[in-house]
Amino acid sequence: MTERPMRILVFSHRPEVRESIVNAIGRRPAADIGRVEYVETGAVSDVLTEMDEAAVDVAILDGEAQPTGGIGLTRQLKNEITDCPPIVVAVRRRDDRWLATWSQADAVLVHPLDPLTAAETVADVLRSRRLAVESAAR
Repeated sequence: MTERPMRILVFSHRPEVRESIVNAIGRRPAADIGRVEYVETGAVSDVLTEMDEAAVDVAILDGEAQPTGGIGLTRQLKNEITDCPPIVVAVRRRDDRWLATWSQADAVLVHPLDPLTAAETVADVLRSRRLAVESAAR
């Protein structure tokens, strides 16, 4: 029996930002993670649905999304969802990392995305998620 691929939610109102995130991370961010599948959305309502249903293993939210940014959305999700899946926030400026930290994000990516750093960051978050799920199942 094969286990299901880990699911990554990518949110931005701009399709080109979603595409750059998916391309930077790739379909296999690390050998031990295996292939991942993406759920891309430009709508906050879709993010809320996926997160409420715990249908994703990690969410990557664009901190610059309009009209609702990923930083504020992250803080909302972290404070409203019990056992919220991990969230990575992508910011445009390195100086905005503190905002992502304030939002309670599990990790931060900075544009322009470096593929090695992006894949490694997301792989680390997915490993932590996998360990948490396995521990809860015991």
